[in-house]
Formats: sequence, C-alpha cells, structure tokens
Amino acid sequence: MRERLRDGLEKLLQSVVILIMISLTAIVVIAVVYRKAGASLSWYDEVASILLAWITYYGAALAALKRSHIGFESLVMAAPLGWRLALALVAELLVFGFFILLAWTGWKVLLVLEGDTLVSLPEISVQITQSVIPFGAVLFLLAQALSLPDHWQRVRAGFGHGLDHGEPPAAGGKAGGSVP
Repeated sequence: MRERLRDGLEKLLQSVVILIMISLTAIVVIAVVYRKAGASLSWYDEVASILLAWITYYGAALAALKRSHIGFESLVMAAPLGWRLALALVAELLVFGFFILLAWTGWKVLLVLEGDTLVSLPEISVQITQSVIPFGAVLFLLAQALSLPDHWQRVRAGFGHGLDHGEPPAAGGKAGGSVP
C-alpha cells in the first residue's frame, strides 16, 4: 500500500513539476517575443516569479520522496551505528518539525492575505498563488514520511542514497570481499 501511494505521489509530483516548467518556459518565450516586438507583458514578472516558487516547492517534495534533497548523509553514514541512528533520528525530527511549522505558518499567512489580488492580474487571488507554501509543506511531509522506512533501513545498514558502492558488507565480513 505504501509503495503504491509513494509511486502515485511520485508520478503526480513529476507531472506537476513538468507542467509548471513547460508553463514557465512558454511564458518566458512569449514575453521575450513581446519585448522584441516592443510590447512588454505587464504580468510577466509577477507570474514568472510565482511559477518559479511553485517549481521550488513541488520540486522539493519530489526530491524528498527520492531522498535527493540537501543533507549531510555522508557524514551520518560515516558514523558508527549508534551515532548514525541518533543523527538520522535528529535530522528527521528537525525536518518534520520545520515543515510542520512551515505548513502552519503558511496557513496563517493565507488567512492574512484574504481579499488580496495580484497587482498585474487583479482577477487572481494572492491566496491561490501563496497556497503553495502550506500545500507544498504538507506534500514534503508526506513524501518524507513515505520514504522514511526505506531510508531508515539504509541508515541501519550503513548504506545511503548515492553512496552505495556495490553490495552491503556480508554479516561478519569485510566490505568488498569474503571472509576466509
């Protein structure tokens, strides 16, 4: 069940990020053509910066799902098992704590922004554009939670994402060889 949910979320996030990237690319190209023609689009800067923020939040959730976000995994994996488990636990607690705070604060910001609209497109609510903050934080939390069991297993085994150099050491043996 967890794997199906994880795969579904990955496909959804990939689709959203690709759609936003295509939209941003199209808007930039259209804006350049208009500028070259001597007629700038008044809404371009505002919309492009919003789409860039959306790529950041949704892309971060996708990176969390794949455990590809910025971290200190090589430092954690170099530690002895007891320290490695403690460091990994502290790191997870800090990440979860930060994104819970971000989701809550983002929701509070949305309440404050009620009634505000974009300057260049007054028909679009700022709440819609800024909803990415709490929604992206919740998606990041979900992605982190779905990837946690596999990550914890790698931490216990001493093998991190991107750090694998073959098979894990055999029980009681040395890495990269067999016990005589």
